[in-house]
Amino acid sequence: MEKQQYDVMVIGSGVVGSAIARELSKYEMKIGVLEKEQDVICETSGRNSGVLHAGFNNKPGTLMAKFCVQGCLGFDKIAEELNIPFKRVGKLVTGFTDEDIEGLKALKEKGDKNGVPGLEIVSEKRIKELAPNVQGKAALYSPMTGILDPFTYTIALAENACENGVDFYLGREVKNIERKEGYYEITTNKETYYSKWVINSAGLNSDKVARMVGVTDYTIYPCRGEYFILDKKAGEYLGIPAYPVPNKKEGGLGIHLTPSIHGNIFIGPSAQYIDENDNYSATEEVMDMLVREGQKILPQIKREHFIRNFSGIRPKLVSKEKGGYADFVIEEREEIPNVINLVGIESPGLTSAVPIAEYVVEKIKNKETLKEKENFNPRRKGILKFEEQCEEKQAELIKENPDYGEVICRCETITKGEIMEAINNPLGVDTVTGIKYRTRSMMGRCQGGYCQTRIAEIIMKEKNKKVNEVTYARENGKMFLRKVR
Repeated sequence: MEKQQYDVMVIGSGVVGSAIARELSKYEMKIGVLEKEQDVICETSGRNSGVLHAGFNNKPGTLMAKFCVQGCLGFDKIAEELNIPFKRVGKLVTGFTDEDIEGLKALKEKGDKNGVPGLEIVSEKRIKELAPNVQGKAALYSPMTGILDPFTYTIALAENACENGVDFYLGREVKNIERKEGYYEITTNKETYYSKWVINSAGLNSDKVARMVGVTDYTIYPCRGEYFILDKKAGEYLGIPAYPVPNKKEGGLGIHLTPSIHGNIFIGPSAQYIDENDNYSATEEVMDMLVREGQKILPQIKREHFIRNFSGIRPKLVSKEKGGYADFVIEEREEIPNVINLVGIESPGLTSAVPIAEYVVEKIKNKETLKEKENFNPRRKGILKFEEQCEEKQAELIKENPDYGEVICRCETITKGEIMEAINNPLGVDTVTGIKYRTRSMMGRCQGGYCQTRIAEIIMKEKNKKVNEVTYARENGKMFLRKVR
């Protein structure tokens, strides 16, 4: 077997790892990415509110604040290059008491120091002008805050990196890293790889990977946040993210309401420290609390609007007892050459991903002479959205490819043409959730009740899989045991 030798190996393909891979793909190097899951958005990067933060929540002078502001200000260019949906809708942080208003002033002061443009404290009257259904006596208004699809963004970064020559190895969990003379031997559950440089962007497992290379200083404290998703029928009540004044001790931004880029509303997240970094359970107690807290800000919310719940886990570097936030850790050490550890990259990691990637590549440039590629292509063509086309274009598409005339997901009006394009994605992902995250099929009111089995059948046919080989999200997550009829 040919030796798998790389110049740089990135461990972890979430939004930050994929952004690093894309940034590295601008240069004449051999780049690889190892990901333990079957897709690039199975954990933290795909389990959040999908908010592009402006940077007023972060401590001035930190990497967290610096990269959040940079990421926010530069995001229009990235969204255009990668063909991802994105809107700057603004944001309200609402307060009800004198203490809350002091908190709003403190947030504005922090944001001003960080260089966040356009922040202002607004009155109840102005709140009603910006968001008629949102409650509050005063609010901090941030016009630069935006909303995006975290699935599409992470996938787009990874696909663009892949199309520019990066090798992605999914389902490869790193088990051991051993330093050799001039390179590192990286052993996974399937193969062994060799690389001059190692970039640890393993998120919830970044402390474990750091220990493999001899850095024992860090411990990740998993903090789970639970969410509710509301039907698009509730979307008419809210066009702008609405947050409470954050609780400094909890280390989160409080239970907030966020319109999605696709018209749903998220309620959440909660903040609960847990022992396992892969326990994505949802609890009745927290779900009930989300309803109560959400209705305080938006009283129009009804139980009938709730269509799904989910949870995400933040890779925090501070314990429950300490609370709050620690700054991003992005470091290399002289005694462990050619290794860059990224540890504790929690919110606003989604917003900060590209500036973080640029920072990491600059660290490599300090030791290596990197030659830019002449043929680097920053643009990625996304999957065509049939429903968004005019009638003439739809008719033209159906004439060229009859698959566009067959609707697979009725709730979101996703056609077989879109499903086929997703199945044949550049990364080779063929899980059911892989198709879901690339097309929004199974994300509507019925949550896949009508289309999930049809999508599984298309995967079987297109990928020549047997019925017991179709997986939902993870390698052993078989959807069917056998065919019954």
